[in-house]
Amino acid sequence: EVERMYYEALRIYEARDAKARGLKDEDVDEFYGCTLCQSFAPTHVCVITPQRYSNCGAISWFDGRAASKVDPKGPIFRIPKGECLDMVRGEYSGVDKIVQEKSLGAIKRVHLYTAFGYPHTSCGCFEAIAFYIPEVDGFGVVHRDFKGTAVNGLKFSTMADTTGGGRQVDGFHGISIEYMRSPKFLVADGGWERVVWVPKAVYERVKDFVPEKVRDKVATDEDVKTIDELKEFLKAKGHPVVSRWKLVEAEVKPAEVKVEETAGVALPQQTQATVLEGVSISGVPITSGGFKITLKGARINIDKVIIRRSSSTS
Repeated sequence: EVERMYYEALRIYEARDAKARGLKDEDVDEFYGCTLCQSFAPTHVCVITPQRYSNCGAISWFDGRAASKVDPKGPIFRIPKGECLDMVRGEYSGVDKIVQEKSLGAIKRVHLYTAFGYPHTSCGCFEAIAFYIPEVDGFGVVHRDFKGTAVNGLKFSTMADTTGGGRQVDGFHGISIEYMRSPKFLVADGGWERVVWVPKAVYERVKDFVPEKVRDKVATDEDVKTIDELKEFLKAKGHPVVSRWKLVEAEVKPAEVKVEETAGVALPQQTQATVLEGVSISGVPITSGGFKITLKGARINIDKVIIRRSSSTS
């Protein structure tokens, strides 16, 4: 009986969500906000739009509108959109104003459609976390019910500690499952063309909303277990994110380092070249020991480096 009711509830929620998908953020003059989670995330303000559900997945734009009318002074309230400051990242003057007021000045700007810069704050009851994987320059998504270890070696609970609390944390972004079905899903970061790993249980629920060109190129927990396996999977499948690796490699050029002698102080004559991955530096004196520096995905521009020997004092 419980199982029957569970699937009946899913059917009802799906019908509700489908209705909400008919609206676009550009079609409305106001969004809605929720501060129900401020008891444990004091600076969190959830911004609910037609194309971005509440992080917990429980409140759609229509739900927010109804709740704000029932109790205009309650924890769910109107947010006039105001001027659109950044259409791609999703920044609105009205949202910034209300979020700053409701967070008591802790949060001043919000970008609704990105996990970087000024990302939407995360409470603690989010359904899933979109997390950045620097080794592949892509995103993974892990949901609350996933009991295993994500491809980055972390469990959901560990990442939740980093993500939650009402903070804006670059690369760790609390989201709802329904948001993954939205055309606005991380659109400023590349959307689904930047997503590389999702547990199969969730991927099957949202797969029909994934663009066809990447639908069979996103790895699941059944496909890969480690970052190295993920890299091989993405290359074999021809995932769009692989082209970003080649672009970054092409942009990393050798940097020239000039060493000048300070008047009256001679630098040691014995020097050796120090080679960094993708960057060659010569003429830097190494008098003892050694070191290794690895730069990955770096863009370096150096006009001049001056090395001076400081005088010793007794």
